[in-house]
Formats: sequence, structure tokens, C-alpha cells
Amino acid sequence: MELRLEEIRHAYGQTEVLDGISLDVPSGQILCLIGPSGCGKSTLLRIAGGLERPVSGRVVQVGEPEGSSLNPLTYIFQDFALLPWRSVAGNVALVLEDHGLSRAEIAEITEDVLTRTGLIDFREAFPKSLSGGMKQRVAIARALAVKPAVWLMDEPLSALDAQTRELLMDDLVGLWTRAPFTAIYVTHNLAEAVRLGHRIAVLSRRPGRVREIVEVRTPLEARRTADPQLEAHQRRLWSLIRDEAKAADRELIGG
Repeated sequence: MELRLEEIRHAYGQTEVLDGISLDVPSGQILCLIGPSGCGKSTLLRIAGGLERPVSGRVVQVGEPEGSSLNPLTYIFQDFALLPWRSVAGNVALVLEDHGLSRAEIAEITEDVLTRTGLIDFREAFPKSLSGGMKQRVAIARALAVKPAVWLMDEPLSALDAQTRELLMDDLVGLWTRAPFTAIYVTHNLAEAVRLGHRIAVLSRRPGRVREIVEVRTPLEARRTADPQLEAHQRRLWSLIRDEAKAADRELIGG
């Protein structure tokens, strides 16, 4: 399924947040959103997922989700959103319980996604005993369980240390390589955007507008940290947002 954002405008009271955002998210591609703090990236993601209604413009779903998809649009947040009184398996199974599945079907899907995310040995553990990286793996497994047509990812790795972030980026690339998924991925981290994005939409300072779309042609599974081409993309992205990021930072401090 493809997602199209058409002339999205949004405001909170008198504060204009988004101004005429139009973006295509082709099926099987990851679109990363970057831009200065406060430019409306997370707001745009909520609008894409139907959590907020824009002042004007529309979100169009092109095509149909696969028949096995239980939830066309699924979020992954930076705060994991796990229930502390449920085990790893219980947190994953939670999203399956309102879909008319039998206990056996829920158990089968849960076991499958825990295996695919390397969590099968932790199925009975509770969130309090898990590291941040493991908690985010549970959130990813939970998203996989409902077979979403589009993943909506709001800075899912920003709360993690650099080493864990690298490992989880490898995990996401591995999952995409085995079964390409469609995603909008919000991040402040330019290296993360270049590592994961097929295309990177650079938003301006508030009100957010699309300044440029940078296409990364290197195959996702072939990208490496020291690749000169990827480093050039990072420099290009920083050149696009550097001055506005400084201005936005001063504005936030002053506000």
C-alpha cells in the first residue's frame, strides 16, 4: 500500500505548523523525515496515521493492504509503550486479542515474531528486566505481529545509546530485506536517516515545508558507516538544515 500526503496544512491556534506538505511514500520504501526542532515532523506523522486531522489537505491510501494485514497503519514510538504487568509475549499478544483470532493463532504469530526479532528466549521476561534496546525490539515485534501495510515510526531509536542504536538499525534493515515494508520514519539523527531511508524529506523551520527530497540509491543492505557516498549525503543534509536548526534552537530556548 502506498501513502500520499497532499497539501497538508496544520496549525495550533495562531501558530502555523505545517504549510502545504505533499509527499509520496511508495510501497516497500522507507521515507525519513528530518528537520529543525519544532518543524512539525511528529505532527505530520500523526496526521499520516489519522491521529490528528489537518486544517486542510488530505492523506490518501493507494491500494489495499495485504489480506493478512490486521492493522494497516501501526506506530512505533521512542518510549516503547509496553505494559509493565505483561511479559514480552503478553505485550506482543495484546495487539492480536481484538482480531477474532484463536488462542492457537495468537500463540503461533507471537512465537513467529519473537523468533524473527531475536526475543524468543525472553518471551516470559517482564519489561522492568529488559534493556532499552530489548524493549524497543519488543515494540518492533508487536508491530510485526499485526502485519501493517505502513509503519509510522516516531524517533524510535532516539532514547538509546549509540551502540544499541546501531544494532537496532541492523535489525530493521534485516527485517526490511527479508520482507520489504513501507514506512515513514521521523528522526533528528542524520546518520540514521541515511542508513535507513530510501528517500529523505528535509523540512524547513516552522511552518514546515518540504525543502528538498534526497534520494539514497545505495541498496539498504549494502550501506556501511564508512561509505564515502553515505557520508556525502549526511553532509548534504546538514548543509540544508544547519542554519535553520541553529535558529530553531535559539527560538526554543527563548520561548
